[in-house]
Order: sequence, then structure tokens, then C-alpha cells
Amino acid sequence: MAALSDRRISKDGVIIIKAQRFRSQDKNREDAVRRLSALILKSMAVPEKRKPTRPSRAAGKKRLDQKAKHGRIKSLRGRVAPEE
Repeated sequence: MAALSDRRISKDGVIIIKAQRFRSQDKNREDAVRRLSALILKSMAVPEKRKPTRPSRAAGKKRLDQKAKHGRIKSLRGRVAPEE
């Protein structure tokens, strides 16, 4: 749970939950316990591992074609040799 970066957890590992939503102390205590249990459940959840993906062959070919086209356009921007 210490790995969970949350401002409610102090450097010493103490969880601080401030409950002042209700006028009644009992309701505030219930609210604090509910939020503590939600925090514990959230810290227990393991994030899904990312699957590395690759671009499709068609996407790679399209990208290379666009690069070649852009290169041709840029090469045409050079100085024009004078005709003799």
C-alpha cells in the first residue's frame, strides 16, 4: 500500500482520513471507514499489463511511401541550374 502514491499516506506510512461531511460523529466515522476500505481495495488492484503492439505491414509501407514522397518534394525545392 505504501507504493500507492496518495497524499493521504504520510512518509511514515500512516493513513490519514479526515471525515467532516456530516454533523454526526458516527456518520463521519462510517464515512471514514468506507473511504478507507475503498482506498485498500484500490491499492490491491493490479493494473493490466500492457501488451506491446506492432504497426501492420500496410501501415509501415504507407509511412515509407509518404517519407519518400516528402523527400522528393523537398529535393525539388533546391536551386534550379541555369540553362545554357
